[in-house]
Amino acid sequence: MKTLDTQKVLRHIVLYKFKDSTTAAQITEVVEAFRELPEKIEGVIGFEHGTNISPEGKSEGFTHMFLVTFPDESTRDGYLVHPAHDAFVAIVRERREKVIVLDYWSGP
Repeated sequence: MKTLDTQKVLRHIVLYKFKDSTTAAQITEVVEAFRELPEKIEGVIGFEHGTNISPEGKSEGFTHMFLVTFPDESTRDGYLVHPAHDAFVAIVRERREKVIVLDYWSGP
């Protein structure tokens, strides 16, 4: 499979399974807070998010996906300790049942 990327970038994937007690409004608040992070933290070069629509039934209850792209590890590391990221984690921490975080290099 050919990639359209012209440079190597670091992808940071976050998957959430929310607690049954988490309301739709609380999930929307989490999504909006995550969506705002790239505007608050310098260095993010890409951001996507979505809700699982796979018909395969293999999501294990994980419903929301976020993909943050960084130019390098040091930018990602700064993002992880940034006060805006800490504030986001404070919002989602009690609402999530499980979280999966994966990072990988993409590109040539």
